[in-house]
Amino acid sequence: MSTEQAAPDPRAGDAAKYVDPEIMDELLSMRGSIDNIDAALVHLLAERFKATQRVGVLKAKHKLPPADPGREKAQIARLKRLASDAHLDPEFAEKFLNFIIEEVIRHHQALSENSVPAADLDAPFDWASQK
Repeated sequence: MSTEQAAPDPRAGDAAKYVDPEIMDELLSMRGSIDNIDAALVHLLAERFKATQRVGVLKAKHKLPPADPGREKAQIARLKRLASDAHLDPEFAEKFLNFIIEEVIRHHQALSENSVPAADLDAPFDWASQK
């Protein structure tokens, strides 16, 4: 018989100190799902930024403006409709998309200022160097 105790589950947080073990099991299960969703969101955002990086390179190559207000307005309206259909606060969805759009435009501006050659269209972009 081992006298070692298992390491506490990091998902438990401070709740482990005062929550009944049966409730803690349910809480940990829910938090596990949240952690999985968070991981998926990070991967989805990474894929989105890979796509927008290619758009930014194309725009820089052809001297197009980094922002496209008409497209952005349409995307915000579309996302707000999707949010409403999904029972998510449309204002939250708009704030979230605006945050992403601002970041994309900032990266497109950096690409434009760095004048990306055509041969680099498929090259990975180093986002960290643009901060």
